[in-house]
Amino acid sequence: MCPPGDSARALGLTGSTTAAGASRLPYAHRVEIPGLGAVTEDEYGSLVSAPIPVPVFGNAALPFAVDGYADDPAPEDFHAAIRTFLALDRTVLEDASPAVFEYYRDMADEFGDDLDDFPAIASPGEVWNHVRFDRHEVSVQRDDDGEPVYVSVECECAWEPEHGLQIVFRDGARITKVGPFDGHLTNASAYARDDLRDVVYVR
Repeated sequence: MCPPGDSARALGLTGSTTAAGASRLPYAHRVEIPGLGAVTEDEYGSLVSAPIPVPVFGNAALPFAVDGYADDPAPEDFHAAIRTFLALDRTVLEDASPAVFEYYRDMADEFGDDLDDFPAIASPGEVWNHVRFDRHEVSVQRDDDGEPVYVSVECECAWEPEHGLQIVFRDGARITKVGPFDGHLTNASAYARDDLRDVVYVR
């Protein structure tokens, strides 16, 4: 897995720099985003906050990296997604447990017999015991112009240490994509199929 905070940017999937790599931020490098406080533009053009406790992840303190905010015509959409995400409780994870368990089962079918330390997870309710939320940043961005704002988090999971677990929250409200980290915010974009837009996990 990439070092914390580098995964999406290493894939070239952030959207806040010009083709020449220069920042499009039209003002000072240090600004305020509601819900995050002061943010600083990093070398990739992302606006990065200090670590903030995230209740849905057991109050793990994570930095937020916001892309596309500076020139977005509706920055209030970012504010709403961040506010909604920070108000979530663990119920939203429990709702996504079946989809995450499907991901686990696919990896178990492929690798479970070959690895002595592959975790044994008997039910969807147990999957979150094998996930760590405290290693990477929280990414906030649109998938494209006119798209909702997505909150995406790369986690580490015991059953896929190389690609981990990506969890995407549409509008910061509900989980709409899980699976190995690929940097995409929907399965529609990952597979170039519009019919997968609302499909949470694709085998």
